[in-house]
Amino acid sequence: MSSAIDRLAMVMEQLRDPQTGCPWDREQDFMTLAPYTLEEAYEVVEAIEGGQPKLLTEELGDLLFQIAFHAQLGKEQGLFDLDSIATTVTDKMIERHPHVFGERKAHSAADVLRNWEADKATKREQAAKANKKMVSALDGVSSALPATTRAIKLQNRAARVGFDWTNAREILAKIREEADELEAEMNIKNNQDALEDECGDLFFALINLARRLKVDPESALRRTNRKFERRFQAVEIRLSEQGRQIEEASLDEMENLWNAIKSDEKKMKTGS
Repeated sequence: MSSAIDRLAMVMEQLRDPQTGCPWDREQDFMTLAPYTLEEAYEVVEAIEGGQPKLLTEELGDLLFQIAFHAQLGKEQGLFDLDSIATTVTDKMIERHPHVFGERKAHSAADVLRNWEADKATKREQAAKANKKMVSALDGVSSALPATTRAIKLQNRAARVGFDWTNAREILAKIREEADELEAEMNIKNNQDALEDECGDLFFALINLARRLKVDPESALRRTNRKFERRFQAVEIRLSEQGRQIEEASLDEMENLWNAIKSDEKKMKTGS
């Protein structure tokens, strides 16, 4: 283990010291840390998308700290430590890359993915037989994944056995169908459960379309979030230049400013 990683482990151990450690750090467990670990992972993605190498270094460090924290908790409970985590993932990567560390041949990224999926399918089948369960094409898709990510994985698994639309326009038709079903439920009072169900169906169909178009829905939505934030703040700025707060503007005024900002952005993109 490198001296830097050793130092990180030592700092983490001191933070958890029952007598002299940090009161907040001493109170944490795997469950209380989970939201912070997820948040740090998303901040890494944000730094990547922003093209900021310095910030990425910092955010990767924050994520590494979360791993060190979990490792210290594991060590205290006699479950695992930072060294065993590194050993486990190293062994796994060697096993999953026989075309690098073994005799198997793979001439393209597509070959690697095919081999990877075939190996995972074999393991799922072995696990199902060991547990005397029916083998399902959807076995092994973790329910702990974010809903969007899990939807894509479920759809990809189903597609591998032929349960898939043949083209994107068929999915568009399905989206319209789901939107109509949602609208019908909106006309019924006290119908929250059905509304949630239909909203879920619509999201699932939209994710399916994104998958077919080779668009990552999570990245697409983050991009739209940034766009909404940029345009909304531009509306605030324009109103401020008029000596007004956004709360003082009518919806029509805000809509007109929004459309003007949107038009200006399009002109800048096209250079017209």
